Amino acid sequence: MTTVLETPQRRRPALSPNSSLRRGARTALGVLFVAIMLFPVYWMVNASLAPGGNSLNTQILPLDPDFGGYVRAIADQGQNLITSLIVALGAAILSLVVATPCAYALAQFPVRGSGVLLFVVLISQMIPGIVIANALYTAYNQLGLLNTIPGLVLADATMGVPFSILIIRAFMEAFPKEIVEAAQIDGCGHVRAFWSIVLPVSVNSLITAGIFSFLFAWSDFLMALTLTTGQTIRPVTLGLYNYIGTNDTDWSSVMATAVIASVPAVILIIAAQKYIAAGATGGAVK
Repeated sequence: MTTVLETPQRRRPALSPNSSLRRGARTALGVLFVAIMLFPVYWMVNASLAPGGNSLNTQILPLDPDFGGYVRAIADQGQNLITSLIVALGAAILSLVVATPCAYALAQFPVRGSGVLLFVVLISQMIPGIVIANALYTAYNQLGLLNTIPGLVLADATMGVPFSILIIRAFMEAFPKEIVEAAQIDGCGHVRAFWSIVLPVSVNSLITAGIFSFLFAWSDFLMALTLTTGQTIRPVTLGLYNYIGTNDTDWSSVMATAVIASVPAVILIIAAQKYIAAGATGGAVK
């Protein structure tokens, strides 16, 4: 006759009234902070639905919404949105093309003075944008790149390349060199090993760097204001600026344009959230 021993089940300790109050207070405080941070976004959407374009009489709740601002925004800023999308995608691709092999070389090869080079890359992100924009304006005027999409792509990539190098290098530095050496023993050259082995493993860091480069270019205003002097090539940030006049401002169209311009960035962040989290922390632990 066999005896079955029953293991006692562990009971979770009951929460004391004080701990329950502390947990409830922390939850309420978190909800309050989130509400404060998201209130400007809500008010932007609410003001975009205000009738007559007057933001002074905007109600707390859009009980009588007017979508005329969105109609005017799409009619006026449709081409500018397409321009911003092309420029942002081009800047993100160019940033990855330049930064990825540079980050791989700094992470895997014993380059003399790599620490100094990384310090220079970090310092380059601290240069005021107006300084870079003025320098590019002089060069673009001589090269004929003013009021062109390639000129804006190249200018916006100057913000994405240094950041992409730092992000991708941090990930590739943790990549085991033995895997690359084993591939080289099997006959792979440096380029083949980089293309076939390192890049597929580094997808998270590439997506992270590409998304931030896209957002840098998508939200750029200073480069667009300096390097475009006509009406043919205008990103949406510059088109939004043109709505604001001295005496009269159509705030419903301004806010509607801001809402529409925020949608691609929000969708991109939500879709790539897990890749961003993995890519940002990929090089933290070796």
